[in-house]
Amino acid sequence: MKIIKRLFELNLPPGKSAFLWGPRKVGKSYWISHNLPGVEIIDLLKTDIWAEYISRPALLRERYQNHKGLIVIDEIQKIPPLLDEVHWLIENKALSFLLTGSSARKLRRGHANLLGGRAWRRTMTPLSYMEVTDFSLERVMISGLLPSHYLSPDPVEDLRSYVADYLKEEVISEALTQNVPAFNEFLRVAAITSSELINYVNIARETGVSHKVVRTYFDILEDTYLGFRIPPWKKSRKRRMIITEKFYLFDVGVANYLARHQPKIGSPEFGKAFEHFILMELKAYQAHRNPDWPISFWRTSTGREVDFILGDKELALEIKGSSRVHEGDIRSLQALLEDGPVKKCCIVCLENQPRQLTKNIESIPWQLFLERLWNGEFD
Repeated sequence: MKIIKRLFELNLPPGKSAFLWGPRKVGKSYWISHNLPGVEIIDLLKTDIWAEYISRPALLRERYQNHKGLIVIDEIQKIPPLLDEVHWLIENKALSFLLTGSSARKLRRGHANLLGGRAWRRTMTPLSYMEVTDFSLERVMISGLLPSHYLSPDPVEDLRSYVADYLKEEVISEALTQNVPAFNEFLRVAAITSSELINYVNIARETGVSHKVVRTYFDILEDTYLGFRIPPWKKSRKRRMIITEKFYLFDVGVANYLARHQPKIGSPEFGKAFEHFILMELKAYQAHRNPDWPISFWRTSTGREVDFILGDKELALEIKGSSRVHEGDIRSLQALLEDGPVKKCCIVCLENQPRQLTKNIESIPWQLFLERLWNGEFD
């Protein structure tokens, strides 16, 4: 079991800069060390480096205004005023920067200089199916796909440490919330309700805080790249649609750890976790190959639902964590085909061979679906 070369690519032209965002331990530093050998790196996680620049951001200009080549600033959100110096060096000295970070919240809330279009924006996700050998679906349900967790001999222990370190480093140290115990409980509830329609009132009741605070907690997860919302599809011609968003945590292993689940194939929790896993593959493809590729879901006010609708071709996906697709599994897809301009529907499942179920509905083994996805067949 090993990691193949990461699919993430960043080919910066001379004089161009970029932000590289992503959650902690997703592999940003590893990618830089293996793809940008010899590059100048300013690591703000090192306390001595941080202390120098927090007290005097102008040091960046004084030290590097005559520098040749790319400069990497790791965890840029720790010193937002450095971005003014970066801006000056880009404008006046034509320098190139790669600015990495695991939280954009501090920058946005402090109205930091985000370089006004002078830097590309990229996001790194956890590993994908195409980036590892000897892929084990059941292992992924427990370990998730953060590189060090997937490769760990004891992923549960690593997940426990990861959650604790996140609360300490991202939430407490950056003062993103005052009530850490409530936020910890919110994480558990968010994991249990991951993939469901967001119900702020119910989650607030479970967490013991107001629904306004719960909205802030969801914002924190998004700003630290530990979760994301999926919007509803709004092109219905005939039906009244649900317009509430869904929320997912960024990694199936982290979600299952927080929810205290260890899904096995055939268990009640597996179907939900399998849907989450497929979505993370879609998000990885979106991040690495097609950032403007839309992902949404379809749900009517009467409860008909299709898991995902993809791209401009409007391919509809149902995710079934079972080894046999039954007639009842296609009813929501049939209702969607009658309702909107969806061209084709697929059921991604655990069957061994693809099958044409109706003229516009196909069942596809999940491995084949992912190979076709990464070959660009669904753009």
